[in-house]
Amino acid sequence: MFVYPTKIIIKTCGTTQLLKSVRPLTHFANKLNLKLCGCRYTRGSFIFPKSQPFPHTNFKEEVIYIEENLPKNLVYRKAAVMPSKNPCYSWHVFAAGDQNHRKKSNSDVTFEICMTELDRHLARKFYKKAGDCKTGDSAGKEMTVLTGIDDINPRAFICDFAFDPCGYSMNGIDGDRYSTIHVTPEDGYSYASFECVGSVYDDDVDIVETLKKAVQVFKPATVSVSTTSNSREVWTTVARAMEPLGLKCRTFAMDEFPAAGTVVFQTFTAARRK
Repeated sequence: MFVYPTKIIIKTCGTTQLLKSVRPLTHFANKLNLKLCGCRYTRGSFIFPKSQPFPHTNFKEEVIYIEENLPKNLVYRKAAVMPSKNPCYSWHVFAAGDQNHRKKSNSDVTFEICMTELDRHLARKFYKKAGDCKTGDSAGKEMTVLTGIDDINPRAFICDFAFDPCGYSMNGIDGDRYSTIHVTPEDGYSYASFECVGSVYDDDVDIVETLKKAVQVFKPATVSVSTTSNSREVWTTVARAMEPLGLKCRTFAMDEFPAAGTVVFQTFTAARRK
């Protein structure tokens, strides 16, 4: 959870019932005389959809649940599934805003990257060694250095954790910028996610290098990237970051959402693939 003066960001994985936090969050915000003016929920396609508990059984149920628990002042609402050639990599978006926040007004850019079919050798670095008695915190710090995650943003303060027998998560803070990584390294359904926030005013070179470093940690065969901002041009930065890594853009989708701005969804696979 990342807490800012005027927003809260929650990132989860697995079978966590994330949407059940909406009602208590709005309840306690009201007690502090804070009024909800915007909300955004995004996710990729579940790897194991049948394992998801209510209300995450499907996107329709998720949208119904969110709308039932949002205050009525969020009158502008939109839900959409942004497709790719492979339905396993679709992007799901719900956004809502009130009368004063129909359009995104700040300069933030959110990058959400989903990676599958990780390089097997690199994925093995996210396994704890047999007989390793290190704590999750201690082993997590070792993985952060061993894999090069600490080099994605050397300025970031990192909180990391290694799971037993495998798996990893990391949350990083650099000033008002956050980043987060979750890894499931098992063969057959290996997966990693990387999310970070930047600004439309950031140097394109810095953004490209950050995205390249994150993807190079895992060398996935398939990458999907969602970019959310008030600019229609930021997505070109993503393509410039992926192409030198031998990844070719296969699908592209763009849509507008209340209180969120422009969401661009792209999928990339190794250039040798069709």
